[in-house]
Amino acid sequence: MAVTNFIPTLWSARLLAHLDKIHVYANLVNRDYEGEIRDFGDTVKINAIGDITVRDYTRNTDILSPEVLSNAQKTLEIDQAKYYNFQVDDVDAAQVKPKLMDAAMQRAAYGINDVADSYLAALLAAGATNAGSGLGNDTTPLVPTASTAYDMLVDLSVDLTEKNVPNAGRWVVVPAFFHGLLLKDARFVGNGTDYNKAIIEGGEVGVGAGFRIYVSNNVPNTTGTKYKIVAGTAMGGTYAEQLLKTEAYRMEKRFADAIKGLHVYGAKVVKEEALSVLTVNKS
Repeated sequence: MAVTNFIPTLWSARLLAHLDKIHVYANLVNRDYEGEIRDFGDTVKINAIGDITVRDYTRNTDILSPEVLSNAQKTLEIDQAKYYNFQVDDVDAAQVKPKLMDAAMQRAAYGINDVADSYLAALLAAGATNAGSGLGNDTTPLVPTASTAYDMLVDLSVDLTEKNVPNAGRWVVVPAFFHGLLLKDARFVGNGTDYNKAIIEGGEVGVGAGFRIYVSNNVPNTTGTKYKIVAGTAMGGTYAEQLLKTEAYRMEKRFADAIKGLHVYGAKVVKEEALSVLTVNKS
């Protein structure tokens, strides 16, 4: 049973659709440089213009010479590569092969997503910078309760404001237990009313304290402690991915068809001040 009607572009589109639907962190940062990625090992130089000095003007007086613009440059490296490779035996798949293949591709997409999302979550948590104290750390993590969890999100919001981060587009990703505490607080449940009561796709669970709130099991933690709750805006980090290869092939020593794929990606914190992190333990 040779693979004669396999369409690589169709399978690739299906896999990427699954990735986009179940990502959490990757949909919260910008994807501005993704179109420039072609292969594993690619790099993209990201330029940023520094502050420009504003000076007093005096009538009939020469102004100073123009400033030379500072050019802060960062590099986005596509340094992560993962693959999948699975087979479907002819006997097992005699009557259900299309459904079996589709289900296997969904599981491959989920596995790739889980690895990439965890990678990005840890990167954002490590790159976040807090303006002040009071948000916990690895030495003294905070312990939220039903009456304090929402207040901690307010403190996260204040930290971003003190770093001049715009209010528009703010997000925060919390672990499941923290979301459970928020559900016991009328300030969260009552904020947005129907919006917060609705089931929202893509991990979003509501709004509160100036954030769109997402829940994820990929919130970085150390063996169930020191959960790193990252908040920020899309300008804080960038992410790029590419599904380089999706190939079907006939296994030489088996009566089975197989599919393999190669996924490459990379991420970078580009504005540390646009991210803040809250470190908490379960009560």
